[in-house]
Amino acid sequence: MLEDRSLDSCLISRVFSSSRISESNWSKSYMYPEDDDKASNKLSNGKRGALEVVGEIRQTKSLKLMGFSITYDSDSSDYSLSGEGEGDGSVRQEQEQSDSNNNGGDSSEDSHSLINEIGRDNSIDCLIRCSRSDYGSIASLNRNFRSLVKSGDVYRLRRQNGYVEHWVYFSCQLLEWVAFDPVERRWMQLPTMPFSVTFMCADKESLAVGTDLLVLGKDDFSSHVIYRYSLLHNSWSSGMKMNSPRCLFGSASLGEIAIFAGGCDSQGKILDFAEMYNSELQTWITLPRMNKPRKMCSGVFMDGKFFVIGGIGGADSKVLTCGEEYDLETKKWTQVPDLSPPRSRADQADMSRAAEAPPLVAVVNNQLYAADHADMEVRKYDKEKKKWLTVGRLPERAGSVNGWGLAFRACGERLIVIGGPKYSGGGFIELNSWIPREGGPPQWTLLDRKHSPNFVYNCAVMGC
Repeated sequence: MLEDRSLDSCLISRVFSSSRISESNWSKSYMYPEDDDKASNKLSNGKRGALEVVGEIRQTKSLKLMGFSITYDSDSSDYSLSGEGEGDGSVRQEQEQSDSNNNGGDSSEDSHSLINEIGRDNSIDCLIRCSRSDYGSIASLNRNFRSLVKSGDVYRLRRQNGYVEHWVYFSCQLLEWVAFDPVERRWMQLPTMPFSVTFMCADKESLAVGTDLLVLGKDDFSSHVIYRYSLLHNSWSSGMKMNSPRCLFGSASLGEIAIFAGGCDSQGKILDFAEMYNSELQTWITLPRMNKPRKMCSGVFMDGKFFVIGGIGGADSKVLTCGEEYDLETKKWTQVPDLSPPRSRADQADMSRAAEAPPLVAVVNNQLYAADHADMEVRKYDKEKKKWLTVGRLPERAGSVNGWGLAFRACGERLIVIGGPKYSGGGFIELNSWIPREGGPPQWTLLDRKHSPNFVYNCAVMGC
């Protein structure tokens, strides 16, 4: 994982970006490479200024130490990384001879190389160690880099090799989303979602899977719709509908797949259905039905299995204290007693479960945690004793209304709590982080705060 990057990986990253830029320019310059047609317009004059391409890419000390330089090819109108210094010719000759031998004398692969002197495979091995925030500048070097980033191949390779960064995406305003990098502590404004009065005003649910952010809601009062934000293209589009559209489900993602379990249909019927979504194929697969129908539940992945937790079910809409475990290999559901975090005594006396948010749960290092919004406590599930234990307190400003408006998420090795004003009218959203250790209560670190007139409507964490 890249949350605590080594010195070597940071040096590699600095090859492509030597200094920070302002927040207003960061998302455009660093995150999203231009499409080939737009880039071609800039190349039509036969030149491509370095300031236009990246703004911050230049010959740095890190580049010189690694023996590379950025060169411009007027014929292809592209930049490339090449070796420099004495012996460069011999190195290049040896590399070309090696490539020729490996390719049976066919030099057609040269057009697909990235950093010529070390070959394509070694180039990719370097790139997957770089930060996500550098990929926009890396992709601006030439078409080969751009194709690698925009195709999503680099993210698949990162996932396969265990290099994952987790960013938090959340919405505090209708149709508006922001992203936050908890390592660099930088913000990014996403494009505004497609406008629809019904969708804008309806309750929405969200989940990040692969390089996509899915936002699910209702349009035309009864029709369930999905909007999909693509990290690769920095744009929103209509997503593929579920086989059995629903709302108030429990969901969680693992790499490029996500499971959605339970919920209720447009007629309000509580469902026992479950489906798996593949973000790379953009397809839905119907899974075996759960043992119990449930809505307003939560979902997590833990120990390689999917768990749906708590919720409301049955003909009389009873509170469910059990959960269910889905084994992806055997494709079977198993009921787990008392998996749902216990409600505080105040909650049990003062409100119905329907007025309360679904269980606020998250998994870090295969350990299940829960936030008790009423008692402002953090709890941990003991797998051996099969019971919940209180481990400490939530951050002081983690306010909510019956759990609504409070985000409690796993973000790599961190637990993230995002909270703000209990009512509309002004205030700040605060992002607090805790890395669970053996023993000891939570020690929360304030990562940042952002002015907001509202609480958190939706929140998701994208790891890629």
